[in-house]
Amino acid sequence: MISIRKLKKYIPTEFANTDSAYNKRIADSAVCFINCLKHTKGEWYGEAFELIDWQEQIVRDIFGILKPNGYRQFNTAYIEIPKKQGKSELAAATALLLTCGDFEHGGEVYGCASDRGQASIVFDVAVDMVEQCPALKSRIKPVLSQKRLIYKPLNSFYQVLSAEAYTKHGLNVHGVVFDELHAQPNRNLYDVMLHGSGDARKQPLFFLITTAGTDRNSVCWEVHQKAEDILKGRKRDPTFYPVIYGAPVDADWTSEEVWKAANPSLGITVDIEKLKNACESARQNTAEENLFRQLRLNQWVKQSVRWMPMEKWDACSFNFNERDLEGSICYGGLDLSSTTDITAFVLVFPPEDEEDKYYILPYFWVPEDNIDLRVRRDHVPYDVWRQDGYLQTTEGNVVHYGFIENFIEELGTKYNIREIAFDRWGAVQMVQNLEGMGFTVVPFGQGFKDMSPPSKELMKLTLEGKLAHTGHPVLRWMMDNIYVRTDPAGNIKPDKEKSTEKIDGAVATIMALDRAIRNQNINTDSVYNERGLIII
Repeated sequence: MISIRKLKKYIPTEFANTDSAYNKRIADSAVCFINCLKHTKGEWYGEAFELIDWQEQIVRDIFGILKPNGYRQFNTAYIEIPKKQGKSELAAATALLLTCGDFEHGGEVYGCASDRGQASIVFDVAVDMVEQCPALKSRIKPVLSQKRLIYKPLNSFYQVLSAEAYTKHGLNVHGVVFDELHAQPNRNLYDVMLHGSGDARKQPLFFLITTAGTDRNSVCWEVHQKAEDILKGRKRDPTFYPVIYGAPVDADWTSEEVWKAANPSLGITVDIEKLKNACESARQNTAEENLFRQLRLNQWVKQSVRWMPMEKWDACSFNFNERDLEGSICYGGLDLSSTTDITAFVLVFPPEDEEDKYYILPYFWVPEDNIDLRVRRDHVPYDVWRQDGYLQTTEGNVVHYGFIENFIEELGTKYNIREIAFDRWGAVQMVQNLEGMGFTVVPFGQGFKDMSPPSKELMKLTLEGKLAHTGHPVLRWMMDNIYVRTDPAGNIKPDKEKSTEKIDGAVATIMALDRAIRNQNINTDSVYNERGLIII
């Protein structure tokens, strides 16, 4: 009986160059080398590393597709896949293949990750593989204190590197195995290892393998975008080999069919019952949904733990007419951020009766001169938002506060703005100017004491459907970005540092909501009624 883990039929990748050719002998040699290794963990321990279909396809493509000069076509392989698919084992086997089976004299193969401990995970698997293979054990000298394996016949080695990139210049790299690229704190190590370090080698291989991340300003997101562009035909790079297993953003994350498509090792290294249990836990705890999506379905999410349930937020979207609110009482929240970043001003209109809702009107500004740079750097559609009227720009390369002051003054002629809450940081001059225009301006702390009650109230009103917003895309994006910090007493506050994208509009909404609740006369079921007001 043929094993379900055996490749049924090899078809060379569509990304092979027209002048490249598949060399079955070399591909068979690479597969044979890995199949001679043994698994090192759990129920698989001691069994032959018989490559799963998706793994064998990658090995045959990378090592078997050659240019006319006989060298490999692909120098960089980007493999993005959910957890528990056999990622570490494939990475360790590839490192050993590059070290021992690639016939590169003096080959230098490095294992990299976000830190030495993470890089050691793949290295330790490789050490265990060597221990179980007599042919390799007799030829490899381990120097475990240096996290190095030396293959004596070729004087080549495989070694773990830490993240101190400044010490890595001058390496003569034959191979790099980069584990969990999404966890890199910055791009320094990536740039040093991949740009120029393999120029002296004929066919260096940079093997990048990772699960999806959360930071869309990271080097991993940049490489992910390139891989996606190549897969969709938007870009072409004959040296880059892209593989992404994951569920589409709009897929039903609770569907077993979606799980099967995103997890190529399902039923082999991943038990579907464990996926069912993880999914059920995520269903019951909204905070776990993004973690399930990221790790189990390989989706790029805003942060590993989502605070705002976006389906509930979206259910509060109503196409109301702003003119109907003219003359109504409202309260403002102002988050200036920095002069080069987003400034947010949000108006919250409290309900006039118990059946009414809290209406939200948000406004955003960025500097005109750097909007194109922000689009390219952050991969956020600021230009589209500006074109559609959801985002305004001010002249120059910094936010023009005078423009915003005049805008707020104009709003004051349409709406009855009773108070404007603001973050004390960096707002002294604008506050004085707004006070000079006749507005009542109230300082608002950003700690747990001040932020927790209105943050909890925002969540409560969202879940109860007592908010009304227009589905404003910038505010929605920011609500989806929120990561909250919790103190031992159970108080919460939005955390700008932990939130991977901007949340200025969400913070401004929370401040405005606080002032609206404190000043309204309607007796609502609110945390403010339970524990009284806090005097600021």
